[in-house]
Parts: sequence; structure tokens; C-alpha cells
Amino acid sequence: MTGPIRTERRGHVLEVTLDRPKANAIDLATSRLMGDVFTGFRDDPDLRVAIVTAAGEKFFCPGWDLKAAAEGDAVDGDYGVGGFGGLQELRGLNKPVIMAVNGICCGGGLELALSGDIILAAEHASFALPEIRSGTVADAASIKLPKRIPYHVAMEMLLTGRWFDAAEAQRWGLVNRILPADGLMEAARALADELAAGPPLVFAAIKEIVREAEDMKFQDALNRITRSQFATVETLYRSEDQKEGARAFAQKRDPVWTGR
Repeated sequence: MTGPIRTERRGHVLEVTLDRPKANAIDLATSRLMGDVFTGFRDDPDLRVAIVTAAGEKFFCPGWDLKAAAEGDAVDGDYGVGGFGGLQELRGLNKPVIMAVNGICCGGGLELALSGDIILAAEHASFALPEIRSGTVADAASIKLPKRIPYHVAMEMLLTGRWFDAAEAQRWGLVNRILPADGLMEAARALADELAAGPPLVFAAIKEIVREAEDMKFQDALNRITRSQFATVETLYRSEDQKEGARAFAQKRDPVWTGR
């Protein structure tokens, strides 16, 4: 696929590149397209991992396209399936998503990054939630960020719009790793290949449990598992892959995962 969203399949890995010069801002049409791309990724049994990055070297994504808004794109318009950027409200996405942040990541762009499972950042990347300066609210970030990094740090980002460089973002746990710019995609692809070789049914179970248990008490979440109330866990426990894992362990060899 070409255009504002470029996609490339590498085996079981889907690479998604946001490509909207000059800054990779997201308008309504692009958001809807992203939702279609990520829905296709979710529903394709042959795809196991996604990498999300952006074209160019300066911007990952500044979020909402204010120029498009000035020309008539309503901020409360139709973002498409998955909500803004196609990810943050996409139901049932039980596959790992790696964010490869290659530049400025702010506003809705940071909210997009927070929708991933692992965030890798180029050493020149920077992060902010500048909505406060334009009299609006970073809604998704207001919900997610205080649960991801220390509360007081999250509130500083939300209340002041202050910029964090990559080193500070890593210090607070906002990103997993910092890479040289020319090594970012190599590292992201190596990690994606590692995950793609892993057990997809286990990854699906992990993602569902983590997502659903986020606002539950520990015992309530554990009870849901033991009472067979997580569909992905039940699929895993009845799968050929679980039998293969046991066989491979007994035979002292690497398992061959099929996702069945």
C-alpha cells in the first residue's frame, strides 16, 4: 500500500509507515485509513506483529492535522474504526505492536505511540502533550499516561506541555529503548522477528488479560482466568500449540508454533 499510509509485509510482520509530509499529521481520512490497516492486521491470521513508524527524520507524528481542521475537518468527526489513528479504540487487537518513534512525537502522535505495546525511540526523538497551550485536552493521554508513568510526571506533561527528550522519556519508563537514528528500524525489525517466532496464542492471551484486568482487582481478574472467562486463554489451553510446547520441552528442542 502507498499513499499517506505505506505498508509492507515481511513474513509474519507488518510494517506500517505514516507518510504525510511535512509533519505526518493525521486528518480524518488518514485516521480512517489507519483503522482499516490495523483492522486488517488484527484479522489476518498470517500476521503476528506490527511495527508502526513514520517517514522522514524530523517527525514521528504531531497528532491532529490542524490545517485540515481549519479547512473543515471536525475534531469530533468520523475517525473510523479504532478511533483516532486507528489503534487506541480498536477492539480485540491481541497481537504485539512495536512503535518505532523516529522524531517529534507529540499530542495525538504521543497518544498513538501509547497505543503500542513496546516503544523504541531514536536518540533525537522528543515527546510532549502541548494541547494545554491551545486550550484543549489530550483526552486519551489523560486516561492512559498516569497509568504508564509516575503520576506526578504524567501530570506535569499534561498540565504544562513541557517537552521531554528521549533520555528523560526512557528514565520515566515512557519508552523501552533509545537507538541511534540509523539503527532504529534495524532494532525494531529484530525485535519484531523475535516476537513473530514466538507463540501467537500466548501473546493473544497476555494482551487480553492485561487489557481486561487493568481496572480489576487482582482476585477478580484471576477468577476470570480460572473460570474460563477469557476467550484467548481458553483457545490457548485447547490448542495444538500448547501440546507442541510440552512436546518440545520434553524433547529438548525449539517448539514450532502454528497459532492453532
